Amino acid sequence: MFKKRLSKSPLFARKKKLYGGVNLPGFKSLSNTTRIETLPISPQLVMPLKQHIGEPAKPVVEVGERVLKGQVIAETSGYISAPVHASSSGIVAAIEARPIPHAATIKEPCIVIHTDGKDEWHPAIQPVPKPLKLPAAEIRQRISDAGVVGLGGAVFPSAVKLKPTREIETLIINGVECEPYITCDDVLMRYEADAIIQGALLLARIIKPHEIVVAIEDNKPEAYQSLVNAVERFEQAGVTAVSIINVTQVPTIFPAGGEKQLIKVITGKEVPSGSLPYEVGIVCLNVGTTAAIHDAIYYGRPLVSRIMTVTGDAVGSPGNYRVLLGTPIDFVLSQAGVTAHDDVAVIMGGPMMGVAVADQSVPVVKAANCLLIKSDRQIRQPVASMPCIRCGQCASACPMKLVPQQLYWHARSKSFDKLVTYHIDDCIECGCCQVVCPAKLPLVHYFRFAKSELKAREQERKKADISRLRSETRLLRLEKIKQEQEERKARRKANRKRAASRGDGVVSSATAKPEVSATQQQSPDLESVESPAASESDDQPRTMVR
Repeated sequence: MFKKRLSKSPLFARKKKLYGGVNLPGFKSLSNTTRIETLPISPQLVMPLKQHIGEPAKPVVEVGERVLKGQVIAETSGYISAPVHASSSGIVAAIEARPIPHAATIKEPCIVIHTDGKDEWHPAIQPVPKPLKLPAAEIRQRISDAGVVGLGGAVFPSAVKLKPTREIETLIINGVECEPYITCDDVLMRYEADAIIQGALLLARIIKPHEIVVAIEDNKPEAYQSLVNAVERFEQAGVTAVSIINVTQVPTIFPAGGEKQLIKVITGKEVPSGSLPYEVGIVCLNVGTTAAIHDAIYYGRPLVSRIMTVTGDAVGSPGNYRVLLGTPIDFVLSQAGVTAHDDVAVIMGGPMMGVAVADQSVPVVKAANCLLIKSDRQIRQPVASMPCIRCGQCASACPMKLVPQQLYWHARSKSFDKLVTYHIDDCIECGCCQVVCPAKLPLVHYFRFAKSELKAREQERKKADISRLRSETRLLRLEKIKQEQEERKARRKANRKRAASRGDGVVSSATAKPEVSATQQQSPDLESVESPAASESDDQPRTMVR
């Protein structure tokens, strides 16, 4: 019944074929035949303060302090940021720089916890009664407080993504796990479909989309059927909100799971260069993110663990494990049956977009969806590249409709302005161009180098702009101070001049002789004339003429 209803949905009339892409062997059966297992607690957890896009979190605990599972140990430090929570109970042993998963094996600030084995939850972590009745603003705030980020690889803070500035037409729940070897989303959809559907309904309360599309590749029939059954159960239980949910399948091709690629396939809309999906009325979240939102709202649990695929020919027990964030990779390898740690290559992520792990002490972070472990015999040796023959296969394979061969030439010559003109920022580093290149050119390496150089140049430009602004502000301030000083000096001078003018007037009036008229000079007043006798002596009384 449900499948028939889906087939009549207008969604299917809008589906488009993915531009470019490549067909790759899946190697999925190595890890998707067993249920999710929970990994034991590591004696030590290393919690990086930046496991997301945006500003790093700020520590709120001190060395020696005991922390409980789910307790906030680092809070957000900006609008685009996410808190960090203790993955288990224990003692804060250090707050220092430690190696993190990165191609360059860099160090970043981390909080180190020595676990006590009790795994004691913080008392504030409690289930939420009637979660679907919560106001939209409270749901969004709880998602932010739980530190939920995109678990499909982007690790963008989900609460920020759920505050679009325009009406949302379509909410896409992305279950298109297109990269080889990775199956964590597949098993999540198989065994925790109810959590995904309930999480989608929570999201609908926040952004109020016209429709919800759960997209799955057509090579995952078990996951597809599990989600279809979950929607049917909610329908039968009288949950009318699921009426806007469509579960659909998309062709299996890499990288159909990319956000912009999936939006094009599902809706037929193309997100313009430099724009975000919400600008065309779409929000897209990974199924793992949706399940984490369910846990945060229904159970009050922050993001302290994630499902991770551990696979490869060097793994004794390949499968999908629920791993505490901060668990060292070498501990995960030991639990998964990898014995010869020194004789294997470890990749965090898939073979197309993952990064090689040189230091196996680095921790599991929110972005870590897979550990691919290959033995020496499966490690591909570097192949000498040949000159580009301009065959154009890279352009045909690029899902972003770029021209990789031109980007390659401009990256080699460091023509950064040309790289911007050819939209290198739109490159998603999927590696399709490199797979099909007959000359075996390391195209993605060139593109990563060019993008990092452009980023560094942009940062330098911003620093220069800030310095120039500071200099201009300082000059303006000094000019204003000088002008104020000159104005005060002019006022003082004017005041002195006025004071001098007033003073000269007083002195001249005090020292001036009284004016005498001509008549007075010729005929003096007899009454005022002293007698001759009086003028002779001051001691004699004056006699006035009467």
